[in-house]
This record gives sequence, C-alpha cells and structure tokens, in this order.
Amino acid sequence: MSNATMRPIGRVGVLRAAAVVATGVLALAGCGANAASGDTAQTGDAPANSKGTIGVILPETATSARWEAFDKPFLEQALTSAGYTANVQNAQGDVQKFSTLADGMIASGVKALIIASPNAQVGTTVEQKAQQAGIPTIDYDRLNTGGSADYYVTFDNVQVGVLQGNALAAALKDKPGAQVIQIEGAPDENNANLFHSGQMKVLDPLYKSGQLTLVRDQFIPDWNNQLGGTTFEQILTSNGGRVDGVVAANDGMAGAVITVLQKNGLNGKVPVTGQDATLAGLQSILRGDQTMTVFKAVKLQAEAAAKLASLVASGDKAGADAYAGQRSTDPKSGRVIKSVLLDPETVDINSVNKVVDQGYVTAAQLCTADVAATCQRLGIS
Repeated sequence: MSNATMRPIGRVGVLRAAAVVATGVLALAGCGANAASGDTAQTGDAPANSKGTIGVILPETATSARWEAFDKPFLEQALTSAGYTANVQNAQGDVQKFSTLADGMIASGVKALIIASPNAQVGTTVEQKAQQAGIPTIDYDRLNTGGSADYYVTFDNVQVGVLQGNALAAALKDKPGAQVIQIEGAPDENNANLFHSGQMKVLDPLYKSGQLTLVRDQFIPDWNNQLGGTTFEQILTSNGGRVDGVVAANDGMAGAVITVLQKNGLNGKVPVTGQDATLAGLQSILRGDQTMTVFKAVKLQAEAAAKLASLVASGDKAGADAYAGQRSTDPKSGRVIKSVLLDPETVDINSVNKVVDQGYVTAAQLCTADVAATCQRLGIS
C-alpha cells in the first residue's frame, strides 16, 4: 500500500450539471466506444480564423475505452468552441510515442499542452521541455508526480475511492466478518493510490473492528485487466474459494474479476465495485454481476481543461488562476498545484439511466437482449 496520496485543500464542488451531448459527438462516441480511432496526422498551422493550436496527448486505449470514445471528441469540441485548433493525439500506451508527439507539438509552437501521460516519468520530461519553450502545461485526469505542470484538471479521486468503499460496506453490512479482496490499479500511478486512499478511509476501520476481513489488497501493474483477473483467481484459490466482496478499481478490473466469479458460480452473489461507467460495466450492473460503478462526466472534465487552456493560451494567467481555484499537493515534491477538481457520482442499478440521459451511452447500445427486460423494468429507453 502506497502512502503517496494527493489530497485536495479547501475542496468545493464545481460543475455539477452535465449538458446534453451534441448529436455529432454522440455518434462519434458511440462508434468508438470499444475501439481506438487510428493515428491522425499532426495538424499544421492553425487556420487564419483560429486563435492558435492547443495540443492534447491522451495515454492509451487498451485498458479504457473512454479516451477515444469520450475525452477526444469532447476536448476537440470544447477547444474548437473556444476558437482554437485542437490537435488531439493518443500515445496508445507507448512512452516513446508520447514523447515524440509532445516534441512535435512543442516544436510547432502550440499555445498550451494538455497531457494525460502513460506514466509520470515521461509526463515530467515533457513538462520540462514545454516549460523551456514557454508553453503552459495542464495535467489532465492524472497528476505527473514530481512534474512541473502549471495546472491540474481531474475528478476528486479520493472521493472516487470513498464511493467505492461506501458501496461495498453497504452491500456487506449484514455479513459480519465478510471476506474482501481488493484489486487495485497501477502501483506507480497517482490516481490509483488516491482511489485506494479513499477506499481505505471507509474500509480500514471496518477491517480493524472485524466487521470486514481483508483477504488481500493487490495493486496491478499497468492497469492490466488480464493480469488483474489472473491475480484475483490466484488469491481466491489460495483463500479456499472464499470471497464475500471485491473492490475492483475500475470497470475493466471488475469485468476480469466477474469472469473468474462466473467460473466459480459466484457471479451475482458477490458484490463487486467498478469505475468509469463504461458500457460493459453498466451492462454488468444490469445483469446483477456488478454492484456499482463511479460515473465521471468526462464532458465536464474536457470542458474544464479546454477553458483553462484557452485562458492560459490567451495570456490571461490571472483568469486561469482564478478558474483553477482548488489546490492539489504533489505527493512526490510537495508542490501545490492550482486545480479544478470535479465531483464523481455513484451509479448502481437504480441510477444507470443517469448515464443514458446524459448521452454517454445510448439505450440501444446498453439494452442488448440479455438485459432488455431489466432495461424495460427500469424505464431505460
């Protein structure tokens, strides 16, 4: 368990209401929900009516569909609406590619750089290069610990873990001594440590009191879902096939865990948490195999990052500082970073329609044959 956690200082809720997604963006999101779009060429000079180009580099597509399905189109839409040319690229989990993309954007003179790095090391290096070129940087979704980003835009990731912990505790409240396995994200990623910190705020007192029993708490390198499932299966076997509840750090991990539970006839009997409100995760909730997920309205995050980038790109540092009015502390350097911290929400079977209503998934995508009856009962159409 890592003690390197970042906590918000003076946190206030911001940007709670999500706008309905534009039709064109919905179509793109729907088509790309489970696949990455191909690499696109770097844009050249911005058109004459553009205020300039803002660069965005996203991390990968292997462990979460969100980056291409949601973040990319939402960022493009928000930056374009602000009058800038959006150059949004995806490193596909390749650290060298991430660095090469950044070098190209810096050399082309982007007005600002928004980055969600595959790891903190490459993110820190990119930030140093951008700083030397006089280009402001914004850490997006995940903090590059030890880095030098000017701003940070994310969801309150400790609260994500609190929501997961609360959901599991509630599901097991009538089962004293219930045995819990925790399958976490990458041990070297700040967000994974923050999720874990929030979970333990809720669960650690229950472990200490004996209300719950921790079987094992395991971080999974690179958020590798397959490894997460294999690791869970090994832990389950070593515990004699006994488990009463599972903390899975995101929907990908939850899906891998549920596959193992199915093999053992335990799916639907063991509460499992998740995160990201993915299509697969929401369908698992409708089937009764997953207890909850955490919904992070990516559109709000993209819009916040775009607004912040447009402020710094236009030279309005005072406006950017005021907008990023919250604070986060880098657990590695102790540096305080001006931040926008958004509010995550719990989604369970009674609130799946929230994700549909806000346009992150359509009823047609969600309500496949095996969950159609449940959708009808819940009024999802």
